[in-house]
Amino acid sequence: MSPAEYVLTLSCPDRPGVVAAVSGLLAGHGCNIIESQQFGDRDEQRFFMRVQFAAPLGEDELRAAFAALAPDFGMEFELRDTARKPRVLIMVSRFDHCLNDLLYRVRKKALDIEIVAVVSNHPDLRPLTQSYGIDYHHLPVTPATKAKQEAEVLTLVEHYQVDLVVLARYMQVLSEDLCAKLAGRAINIHHSFLPSFKGAKPYHQAHNRGVKLIGATAHYVTSDLDEGPIIEQEVARVNHSHSPEDLAAIGRDVECVTLARAVRWHAEQRVLLDGHKTVVFPR
Repeated sequence: MSPAEYVLTLSCPDRPGVVAAVSGLLAGHGCNIIESQQFGDRDEQRFFMRVQFAAPLGEDELRAAFAALAPDFGMEFELRDTARKPRVLIMVSRFDHCLNDLLYRVRKKALDIEIVAVVSNHPDLRPLTQSYGIDYHHLPVTPATKAKQEAEVLTLVEHYQVDLVVLARYMQVLSEDLCAKLAGRAINIHHSFLPSFKGAKPYHQAHNRGVKLIGATAHYVTSDLDEGPIIEQEVARVNHSHSPEDLAAIGRDVECVTLARAVRWHAEQRVLLDGHKTVVFPR
């Protein structure tokens, strides 16, 4: 039987000896490092590291070993068994492209997560969701019922033991309270143009201004609308021959790719928060 594999991520004040201490601890416990990446943020004087390794011992013993090391370096760390798939709840409104893309990628084993449920403020995407055998929860929301609806969302997060919430074109603004409770474990996707267009019919606005690049941004959700720490961005070049409908179609494709990358990197623990920024260790 093959040894279990784990991913360790950590951050701490930047100082000599961190890598040596971590690798020494792993070697001392008979672990074999498979992949290791690190970054020192010179502005913040903070060090970040991700290590994937095979271990002949259990998670509890490993966690205890790192917990004993952590105080020496002021270290914050997370440890995950790679055999455990992150449990994901998707929130969506009426646009189905990002939801459909994530469902398909999971079915084809291109995305190693478990989608445990879908929540929507509309009933439209129930047939799509249930065709994959996934629970669908229709939770309508109005200004008067927003607090109650968000409490129901949190109940579902607890019920399904959710690790990550993905806003796959969920067209509602989360309250400050819900953002705080989901801090670091909720990802949103939105279009992002150069220049940026907000409000109704953004692709028509972009067409009228003759944009040459359209794109999308995936970021962690915060109470600052669409301004959370960025995980991934992608752009596509367009020109004068593209209609607003063409731009919208291209934009949907870009949104799908960008969101899938962000979810994958988060699920593989390749994204570490660095204040208002992220450190991403892609393959």
